[in-house]
Amino acid sequence: MSDQHAARPAEASGTFQLGGDLPVHRLGYGTMRLPGPNVWGEPTDPDEAVRVLRRAVELGVNFIDTADSYGPFISDQLIRKALHPYPEELVIATKAGLSRPGPEAWVPLGRPEYLRQQAELSLRHLGVERIDLFQLHRIDPAVPLADQVGELELLRQEGKIRHIGLSEVTIDQIEQARAITEIVSVQNLYNLLARDYEEVLGYAEREGLAFIPWFPIASAELALPGGPLETIAKNLGVSGAQLAVAWLLRRSPVLLPIPGTSSVAHVEENTRAALIELSDADYQELSALTATAA
Repeated sequence: MSDQHAARPAEASGTFQLGGDLPVHRLGYGTMRLPGPNVWGEPTDPDEAVRVLRRAVELGVNFIDTADSYGPFISDQLIRKALHPYPEELVIATKAGLSRPGPEAWVPLGRPEYLRQQAELSLRHLGVERIDLFQLHRIDPAVPLADQVGELELLRQEGKIRHIGLSEVTIDQIEQARAITEIVSVQNLYNLLARDYEEVLGYAEREGLAFIPWFPIASAELALPGGPLETIAKNLGVSGAQLAVAWLLRRSPVLLPIPGTSSVAHVEENTRAALIELSDADYQELSALTATAA
């Protein structure tokens, strides 16, 4: 590990220009783990949730990802409580398009009036006049894609959102959306154990889109003792979670990992992953190992 950025390790992850005009440190923070069980209701320890957000920013994180469905809106309220008024360099991304009729349910809902309503609520809950990055959380198969993305473009024209992104999409869907408006990011499932979207990542690289991998630590599976990374992690003196994030940062300059946690200790651990300098041999061994494991 390098100690050049010891106090603010997220800065060591490098910078990506989101949409060409929003510089963010590539290692961000995702808020999905802040609400209660099943991403529903208030957190078990609200004070710790606030401390996590503040600590992430202290550690150099300036890209925070949230969604209206997290709580619902619990993570947004925590972000505002912890960080408002926001530092000038902080970029907050949110999402809409998955409704939460109950703690076990995630239902795609892309009707234009619903997306507009959720955008307005996000503005209110976050306490901002414009959302930096507004992502369509899922494409609703019951609603034409043009209607869903078209509504986000209208919100952009009205100055309520700055940039538009998509989540869990194919290359064809990205191109359909780009025919309607500018798309700056893709948020798909991607980690060492789940690489089904390699072609989408390649497309993002070619087109200069941010690729925001959700579940970057495979929902903590990669961090468990006895997991597929344990031996390599021990040899390097790091944790499996850190190694998983370090691999993503090395894998592509357009990847913006957003590991989430409800623990200050874990946000400190995850953020220090940006200090890990993987050798070519370590990187190749990880890639081969997990490709086999997957």
